[in-house]
Amino acid sequence: MKTITFKNGEWDMAGNVFYPENFDKKQKYPAIVFTHPGGGVKEQTAGLYAKRMAEKGFVTLAFDASHQGSSEGEPRYLENPTERVGDIFAAVDYLTTLKYVDKEKIGAAGICAGGGYTIAASTLDHRIKAVAGISTYDFGSAFRDGFPNEGTGNPEDQLATLKSASDARTIMANGGEPVYGTYVPNSEDELTDDMPTTAKEAYDYYRTDRASHPNAPNKMLATSALYLMNFDPYANIDKLLTQPLMLITGDISESRYYSERAYEKAASSDKELVIVEGATHVDMYDVPQYVNQAVDKMTTFFSEM
Repeated sequence: MKTITFKNGEWDMAGNVFYPENFDKKQKYPAIVFTHPGGGVKEQTAGLYAKRMAEKGFVTLAFDASHQGSSEGEPRYLENPTERVGDIFAAVDYLTTLKYVDKEKIGAAGICAGGGYTIAASTLDHRIKAVAGISTYDFGSAFRDGFPNEGTGNPEDQLATLKSASDARTIMANGGEPVYGTYVPNSEDELTDDMPTTAKEAYDYYRTDRASHPNAPNKMLATSALYLMNFDPYANIDKLLTQPLMLITGDISESRYYSERAYEKAASSDKELVIVEGATHVDMYDVPQYVNQAVDKMTTFFSEM
């Protein structure tokens, strides 16, 4: 593995490139960009998958989103879907500059919100030849419509969220301190019986020794809501997402319907929905028995780019 930076406009993006065993820079390799979940960093599940797929013969890149982790971008901890999609464009740019990467065999994969961003990026950027989502999450729909009980969102709640976000911008514009929310519960005391399973498991993943990282402080700038509310990662995938598509989700995942929806809508003539028995949304991040199945499926899938 090699730690690198690449340009995204004026910002430096931080990434880790993973290489196959017996790597030879004189050879040409297929490559895969891995995009992490919202609030995550490259050292967590994206890096795990990138490492595992490098072991299967691919050059892989896991990177920190702009505004987050070790990547540049101000203000810090902003979750802006348009920029997150642009991050993937920039990551593909970087891979095309590597002489040992086959430019005609670049794929993209993302986990959770990274899956949604990857689908959105691949719909537009057809340098990406194959697309995979793992526990794909539609951040925009979750903000608007509720998660996991879709439809529980209502205009009154949405307007209140947007007002809070606008107020936060006013505070910052007038020299006040940034206002932050969280992606997942911050402490065990915040867990409740009626909380979605995904939230409880996300706490265990991100906020305990299981996978916590100092660069992932569980902070989301409140103004992010102004960007997330209208985001639709599936916009135009019925017309423009023509690349091979693989969606991997747990059979008891609360986010399963996001993968099913993408599978049904995508224009891809070569698409597969992989249901992993016994797995939840967060299980697919790092539980070996489920990760192994995803890696095996993706190895075959991306080998056919």
